[in-house]
Amino acid sequence: MSGANIDDIIVLSLFFARGAGQRGTTTRILAGQYLGFVGILGAAVLVALGAGVFLPPGAIPYFGLIPLSLGLWAAWQAWRGDDDDDDAKIDGKNVTVWTVAAVTFANGGDNIGVYVPVFLNVGPGAVVAYCVVFLVLVAGLVGLAKFVATRRPIAEVLERWEHILFPIVLIGLGVFILISGGAFGL
Repeated sequence: MSGANIDDIIVLSLFFARGAGQRGTTTRILAGQYLGFVGILGAAVLVALGAGVFLPPGAIPYFGLIPLSLGLWAAWQAWRGDDDDDDAKIDGKNVTVWTVAAVTFANGGDNIGVYVPVFLNVGPGAVVAYCVVFLVLVAGLVGLAKFVATRRPIAEVLERWEHILFPIVLIGLGVFILISGGAFGL
């Protein structure tokens, strides 16, 4: 399992912790993960087809601004939150399809960089086969993250510290994407 898969599992587990006790959390996370991953595959296919004009490689690191912004917003919400009102805490932690999709897409910049050379070196049928396999594996990744997030010791830690861990992981992920991709000359 690669480091990218591990950070995906951590981020998805935090989404599960954030949406714990809310109806439809798994469905929203799964839909968001698929939406974000379809965006990643679409971008990789477009770049591989010569549409680099629409997504130059130098733009990929700036997708780090998405999780950075979401993490800063989550930190702001946690900082100004009222710990005495459990209903308000639950209402403020709704996990949306679009948030999961945005974080998935932003975190997938490295995937785009890996998929493009592969897609350039295989035929159209193989590209379709790769995409189908990747999309099937998305469900497994979400299932694994849910499994991790629902183990009692892990769930207790996530429940207790999610309001701190979630912003930290998103901010760290955003900064990592920006720096490792060379954004802003870093």
